[in-house]
Amino acid sequence: MGSSPNSKPKIVRGTAGYVLEDVPHLSDYLPDIPTYSNPLQNNPAYSVVKQYFVHIDDSVPQKIIANKDSPRGVHFRRAGPRQKVYFESDDVQAAIVTCGGLCPGLNTVIRELVCALYHMYGVKKVLGINGGYKGFYAHNTITLTPKSVNDIHKRGGTILGSSRGGHDTTKIVDSIQDRGINQVYIIGGDGTQRGADRIFEEIRRRRLKVAVVGIPKTIDNDIPVIDKSFGFDTAVEEAQRAINAAHVEAESGENGIGVVKLMGRYSGFIAMYATLASRDVDCCLIPESPFYLEGPGGLFEFVEKRLKENGHMVIVIAEGAGQELVSESIQSLQKQDASGNKLLQDVGLWISQKIKDHFVKQKTMTINLKYIDPTYMIRAVPSNASDNVYCTLLAQSAVHGAMAGYTGFTSGLVNGRQTYIPFYRITEGQNQVIITDRMWARLLSSTNQPSFSIGKSATEEHKEEEEEIAQE
Repeated sequence: MGSSPNSKPKIVRGTAGYVLEDVPHLSDYLPDIPTYSNPLQNNPAYSVVKQYFVHIDDSVPQKIIANKDSPRGVHFRRAGPRQKVYFESDDVQAAIVTCGGLCPGLNTVIRELVCALYHMYGVKKVLGINGGYKGFYAHNTITLTPKSVNDIHKRGGTILGSSRGGHDTTKIVDSIQDRGINQVYIIGGDGTQRGADRIFEEIRRRRLKVAVVGIPKTIDNDIPVIDKSFGFDTAVEEAQRAINAAHVEAESGENGIGVVKLMGRYSGFIAMYATLASRDVDCCLIPESPFYLEGPGGLFEFVEKRLKENGHMVIVIAEGAGQELVSESIQSLQKQDASGNKLLQDVGLWISQKIKDHFVKQKTMTINLKYIDPTYMIRAVPSNASDNVYCTLLAQSAVHGAMAGYTGFTSGLVNGRQTYIPFYRITEGQNQVIITDRMWARLLSSTNQPSFSIGKSATEEHKEEEEEIAQE
């Protein structure tokens, strides 16, 4: 999805092909808005920093690899505190909302938003909107203070509750206006960020002094532009437990097979990284890399070969992998959840059954297959150390941006630097594993599995030939 119909991307062009994809600012539609000195300059925590404030023109390149003839390319505005702020601390009424599925680190982001507003900028009025977007017009709120959020990062889930759908832009903006909220922090995935973009557009149309800030959340790591999403490291780490259990089970039985299903509706990042980290996985199946079961070079043949070599094997499969094969064998209605995501068939159960059926039919060997689905256990754990640090940076950057008058942006890490990214770049597509990239090649060499794609394309060619003959 591109930018909203009313919003034209703010592009700043420099020499040598430099392009800054800038984010909106309150002064774009409120030209006479007053500015104030940033209270951070009197904050003892920042007295150790040589240069308190980020230079107004600092930007971060989207592509870090260049050669001598490369143009300067696309940049994003660097995050951080600015010399001038557009809100007086006592006038700020901030609101925080979490939407969509659970993800490790949600509570850490909430905690750090509250603490950054309180301790850095002296903002005392922070509301938590209960139950996702619906909470805006259900009038469900809780008051958040550093004391009330002090320990929440040690718990999984979100203290604010979450829900899918329930997005009525007009009602939400009415509620924001009625309550005098002037900073909105929205934590959620691409659907939530699209909703945040619509809220920003409506606020701009009404010419309200309200900063709308997104914090990108997806356990699948499928949001474009940013290096990775918070909670991803934790998910990969937690997935190791399931893989380890599958390996122990597989090793302990005759011709043991452990099948582990991991999250990854459209993107196989968790499965790929968990496989690379584990070293116990023999085969990793992801949505981006089609596979097939029967015939030479198919999955069944590989399973048989690996069992003969090692006596056991572990298969990791992402939830979105092989869906076209599943729907061929299970005639299902294409249903969607409240966020508009396609409801997927359980590929883990399906593939486990297919493998069992194959070996029963072949009568060549008896197998012991164990299937593990740790999905909801992984989503519900608290974030690990590296994710906690990342959540802190995302939250503090979001607060610095809102106080500096930026709006209609997502706080994100690009090439290891905190940046402000316009909403339309976050919602324009999905980040996927590129199977012609080095990382997937590293995985294939680590597991020593076939790539399956050669056989797949041959099958497709055969199908096309048959169709052509039928048409003649």
